[in-house]
Amino acid sequence: MENSDQPFALYEKIKTSVVREIESGKLKPGDKIPSETQLARAFNASRMTANRALKELAEESRIIRVQGVGTFVAKPKPEASLFHIKSIAREIKNWNGQHSCEVLLLREEHLSLDIAGKMDLAEGDPAFHSIILHRDRGIGVQYSERYINPAVAPSYLEQDFTIVTPSEYLLEIAPIQEAEHIIEAITVNKYIQQHLKILPEEPCLSLTRRTWSFDRVATYSRIISPGSRYKLKGKFNRE
Repeated sequence: MENSDQPFALYEKIKTSVVREIESGKLKPGDKIPSETQLARAFNASRMTANRALKELAEESRIIRVQGVGTFVAKPKPEASLFHIKSIAREIKNWNGQHSCEVLLLREEHLSLDIAGKMDLAEGDPAFHSIILHRDRGIGVQYSERYINPAVAPSYLEQDFTIVTPSEYLLEIAPIQEAEHIIEAITVNKYIQQHLKILPEEPCLSLTRRTWSFDRVATYSRIISPGSRYKLKGKFNRE
Protein backbone atom coordinates (compact mmCIF):
# COMPACT_ATOMS: atom_id res chain seq x y z
CA MET A 1 0.00 0.00 0.00
CA GLU A 2 1.39 3.38 -0.98
CA ASN A 3 1.86 5.99 1.73
CA SER A 4 0.55 9.41 0.64
CA ASP A 5 2.28 10.99 3.66
CA GLN A 6 5.78 10.33 2.27
CA PRO A 7 7.82 13.55 1.76
CA PHE A 8 7.73 12.95 -1.97
CA ALA A 9 4.87 10.59 -2.80
CA LEU A 10 4.76 8.53 -5.98
CA TYR A 11 2.02 10.64 -7.57
CA GLU A 12 4.22 13.72 -7.06
CA LYS A 13 7.11 11.96 -8.79
CA ILE A 14 4.86 11.23 -11.76
CA LYS A 15 3.68 14.84 -11.87
CA THR A 16 7.24 16.16 -11.63
CA SER A 17 8.38 13.88 -14.45
CA VAL A 18 5.58 14.98 -16.78
CA VAL A 19 6.09 18.68 -15.95
CA ARG A 20 9.85 18.34 -16.56
CA GLU A 21 9.23 16.91 -20.02
CA ILE A 22 6.75 19.68 -20.84
CA GLU A 23 9.02 22.48 -19.61
CA SER A 24 12.06 21.03 -21.40
CA GLY A 25 10.14 20.98 -24.67
CA LYS A 26 10.34 17.22 -25.04
CA LEU A 27 6.55 17.22 -24.82
CA LYS A 28 5.03 20.07 -26.80
CA PRO A 29 1.50 21.57 -26.66
CA GLY A 30 -0.90 19.11 -28.26
CA ASP A 31 1.41 16.10 -27.81
CA LYS A 32 -0.15 12.96 -26.37
CA ILE A 33 1.31 11.86 -23.04
CA PRO A 34 1.55 8.31 -21.66
CA SER A 35 -1.62 6.71 -20.38
CA GLU A 36 -2.38 5.91 -16.73
CA THR A 37 -1.40 2.30 -17.36
CA GLN A 38 1.92 3.27 -18.97
CA LEU A 39 2.78 5.73 -16.19
CA ALA A 40 1.85 3.22 -13.49
CA ARG A 41 4.12 0.63 -15.09
CA ALA A 42 6.99 3.08 -15.54
CA PHE A 43 6.90 4.22 -11.91
CA ASN A 44 5.92 0.87 -10.38
CA ALA A 45 2.75 2.51 -9.06
CA SER A 46 -0.96 1.74 -9.08
CA ARG A 47 -3.30 3.15 -11.72
CA MET A 48 -5.01 5.06 -8.91
CA THR A 49 -1.73 6.85 -8.18
CA ALA A 50 -1.17 7.64 -11.86
CA ASN A 51 -4.78 8.85 -12.11
CA ARG A 52 -4.25 11.22 -9.18
CA ALA A 53 -1.15 12.66 -10.83
CA LEU A 54 -2.95 13.24 -14.13
CA LYS A 55 -6.03 14.63 -12.40
CA GLU A 56 -3.95 17.23 -10.56
CA LEU A 57 -2.06 18.15 -13.72
CA ALA A 58 -5.40 18.67 -15.47
CA GLU A 59 -6.63 20.85 -12.59
CA GLU A 60 -3.45 22.91 -12.96
CA SER A 61 -4.19 23.27 -16.72
CA ARG A 62 -0.95 21.51 -17.64
CA ILE A 63 -2.76 18.78 -19.57
CA ILE A 64 -6.13 18.10 -21.17
CA ARG A 65 -7.86 14.75 -20.74
CA VAL A 66 -10.24 13.87 -23.57
CA GLN A 67 -12.54 10.98 -22.72
CA GLY A 68 -12.02 8.04 -25.06
CA VAL A 69 -9.19 9.79 -26.93
CA GLY A 70 -6.29 10.32 -24.54
CA THR A 71 -4.35 12.89 -22.53
CA PHE A 72 -2.55 15.79 -24.20
CA VAL A 73 -0.23 18.61 -23.23
CA ALA A 74 -2.38 21.70 -22.86
CA LYS A 75 -1.97 24.54 -25.28
CA PRO A 76 -2.29 28.13 -24.02
CA LYS A 77 -6.02 28.49 -23.48
CA PRO A 78 -7.48 30.41 -26.42
CA GLU A 79 -9.30 33.66 -25.76
CA ALA A 80 -12.51 34.25 -27.65
CA SER A 81 -13.88 37.73 -28.06
CA LEU A 82 -16.97 38.40 -25.98
CA PHE A 83 -18.09 41.72 -27.43
CA HIS A 84 -17.18 41.02 -31.05
CA ILE A 85 -18.88 38.23 -32.95
CA LYS A 86 -16.31 36.30 -34.95
CA SER A 87 -16.09 33.00 -36.76
CA ILE A 88 -14.86 30.16 -34.53
CA ALA A 89 -12.87 28.90 -37.55
CA ARG A 90 -10.99 32.21 -37.67
CA GLU A 91 -10.44 32.20 -33.90
CA ILE A 92 -8.96 28.69 -34.06
CA LYS A 93 -6.72 29.73 -36.95
CA ASN A 94 -5.56 32.77 -34.95
CA TRP A 95 -4.33 30.56 -32.11
CA ASN A 96 -2.53 28.34 -34.66
CA GLY A 97 -5.06 25.52 -34.44
CA GLN A 98 -6.69 23.45 -37.16
CA HIS A 99 -10.44 23.90 -37.46
CA SER A 100 -12.85 21.18 -38.47
CA CYS A 101 -16.54 20.77 -37.77
CA GLU A 102 -19.44 18.36 -37.90
CA VAL A 103 -23.00 19.37 -38.71
CA LEU A 104 -25.15 17.51 -36.20
CA LEU A 105 -28.47 19.11 -37.18
CA LEU A 106 -29.67 21.40 -39.98
CA ARG A 107 -33.41 21.67 -40.62
CA GLU A 108 -36.57 23.76 -40.50
CA GLU A 109 -38.70 23.42 -37.37
CA HIS A 110 -41.84 24.92 -35.87
CA LEU A 111 -40.92 26.95 -32.82
CA SER A 112 -41.81 26.01 -29.27
CA LEU A 113 -43.41 28.70 -27.13
CA ASP A 114 -40.15 29.25 -25.23
CA ILE A 115 -37.90 29.74 -28.29
CA ALA A 116 -40.57 31.71 -30.14
CA GLY A 117 -40.69 34.18 -27.24
CA LYS A 118 -36.94 34.67 -27.38
CA MET A 119 -37.14 35.41 -31.11
CA ASP A 120 -40.20 37.69 -30.97
CA LEU A 121 -42.11 35.20 -33.11
CA ALA A 122 -45.29 33.19 -32.51
CA GLU A 123 -45.44 29.63 -31.26
CA GLY A 124 -45.48 27.30 -34.27
CA ASP A 125 -43.80 29.76 -36.61
CA PRO A 126 -41.11 28.20 -38.84
CA ALA A 127 -37.43 28.77 -38.08
CA PHE A 128 -34.14 27.21 -39.10
CA HIS A 129 -32.31 25.16 -36.47
CA SER A 130 -28.65 24.12 -36.63
CA ILE A 131 -26.27 22.35 -34.27
CA ILE A 132 -22.59 22.28 -35.18
CA LEU A 133 -19.64 20.80 -33.33
CA HIS A 134 -16.39 22.70 -33.87
CA ARG A 135 -13.04 21.03 -33.25
CA ASP A 136 -9.41 22.09 -33.01
CA ARG A 137 -7.08 19.30 -34.20
CA GLY A 138 -9.88 16.81 -33.62
CA ILE A 139 -10.72 17.96 -30.07
CA GLY A 140 -14.12 19.53 -29.48
CA VAL A 141 -13.93 23.16 -28.39
CA GLN A 142 -17.44 24.41 -29.14
CA TYR A 143 -20.97 23.01 -29.37
CA SER A 144 -22.97 25.65 -31.22
CA GLU A 145 -26.77 25.61 -31.45
CA ARG A 146 -28.67 28.30 -33.40
CA TYR A 147 -32.21 29.24 -34.30
CA ILE A 148 -32.44 31.55 -37.31
CA ASN A 149 -35.29 33.73 -38.47
CA PRO A 150 -35.95 32.64 -42.10
CA ALA A 151 -36.89 36.21 -43.05
CA VAL A 152 -33.28 37.26 -42.31
CA ALA A 153 -31.46 34.30 -43.92
CA PRO A 154 -33.86 32.50 -46.30
CA SER A 155 -31.07 30.37 -47.84
CA TYR A 156 -29.54 29.24 -44.53
CA LEU A 157 -30.39 25.55 -45.01
CA GLU A 158 -28.70 25.48 -48.41
CA GLN A 159 -25.23 26.33 -47.05
CA ASP A 160 -22.35 23.92 -46.53
CA PHE A 161 -21.27 24.80 -43.00
CA THR A 162 -18.22 22.56 -43.18
CA ILE A 163 -16.80 25.15 -45.59
CA VAL A 164 -18.20 28.41 -44.22
CA THR A 165 -19.29 28.78 -40.58
CA PRO A 166 -22.77 30.08 -39.72
CA SER A 167 -21.22 33.22 -38.22
CA GLU A 168 -19.31 33.99 -41.41
CA TYR A 169 -22.40 33.44 -43.55
CA LEU A 170 -24.78 35.41 -41.33
CA LEU A 171 -22.40 38.34 -40.85
CA GLU A 172 -22.10 38.59 -44.62
CA ILE A 173 -25.83 38.66 -45.43
CA ALA A 174 -27.33 40.15 -42.26
CA PRO A 175 -25.16 42.82 -40.58
CA ILE A 176 -25.77 42.91 -36.84
CA GLN A 177 -27.47 45.96 -35.37
CA GLU A 178 -27.47 44.77 -31.77
CA ALA A 179 -26.39 41.73 -29.73
CA GLU A 180 -27.23 40.44 -26.26
CA HIS A 181 -24.97 38.03 -24.34
CA ILE A 182 -25.63 35.95 -21.22
CA ILE A 183 -22.74 33.88 -19.80
CA GLU A 184 -23.10 31.02 -17.32
CA ALA A 185 -20.97 28.24 -15.87
CA ILE A 186 -22.82 24.95 -16.35
CA THR A 187 -22.52 21.19 -16.64
CA VAL A 188 -24.10 19.62 -19.71
CA ASN A 189 -26.24 16.62 -20.60
CA LYS A 190 -24.90 13.29 -21.85
CA TYR A 191 -25.51 14.13 -25.51
CA ILE A 192 -23.23 17.18 -25.37
CA GLN A 193 -20.71 15.38 -23.13
CA GLN A 194 -20.37 12.62 -25.71
CA HIS A 195 -19.79 15.02 -28.59
CA LEU A 196 -17.28 17.18 -26.70
CA LYS A 197 -15.74 14.04 -25.12
CA ILE A 198 -15.80 15.43 -21.60
CA LEU A 199 -16.55 13.91 -18.21
CA PRO A 200 -19.94 14.60 -16.55
CA GLU A 201 -18.39 16.90 -13.94
CA GLU A 202 -16.45 19.04 -16.46
CA PRO A 203 -17.55 22.68 -16.08
CA CYS A 204 -18.48 24.42 -19.31
CA LEU A 205 -18.98 28.00 -20.43
CA SER A 206 -22.42 28.66 -21.86
CA LEU A 207 -22.87 31.79 -23.96
CA THR A 208 -26.47 32.54 -24.83
CA ARG A 209 -26.71 35.15 -27.57
CA ARG A 210 -29.47 37.00 -29.41
CA THR A 211 -28.70 39.16 -32.42
CA TRP A 212 -30.83 41.73 -34.22
CA SER A 213 -30.66 42.56 -37.91
CA PHE A 214 -33.05 44.50 -40.16
CA ASP A 215 -34.93 45.63 -37.02
CA ARG A 216 -35.86 42.10 -35.91
CA VAL A 217 -34.37 39.25 -33.90
CA ALA A 218 -32.18 37.40 -36.39
CA THR A 219 -30.74 34.58 -34.28
CA TYR A 220 -31.00 32.96 -30.89
CA SER A 221 -27.93 30.86 -30.07
CA ARG A 222 -26.47 28.75 -27.29
CA ILE A 223 -22.71 28.21 -27.54
CA ILE A 224 -21.09 25.75 -25.13
CA SER A 225 -17.36 25.19 -24.60
CA PRO A 226 -15.44 23.07 -22.06
CA GLY A 227 -13.93 25.42 -19.48
CA SER A 228 -10.57 23.67 -19.70
CA ARG A 229 -10.26 24.34 -23.44
CA TYR A 230 -11.68 27.81 -23.98
CA LYS A 231 -12.14 31.20 -22.36
CA LEU A 232 -13.93 34.43 -23.16
CA LYS A 233 -12.40 37.87 -23.02
CA GLY A 234 -14.08 41.23 -23.32
CA LYS A 235 -12.97 44.85 -23.20
CA PHE A 236 -15.27 47.78 -22.73
CA ASN A 237 -14.37 51.29 -23.86
CA ARG A 238 -16.35 54.28 -22.61
CA GLU A 239 -17.19 56.66 -25.42
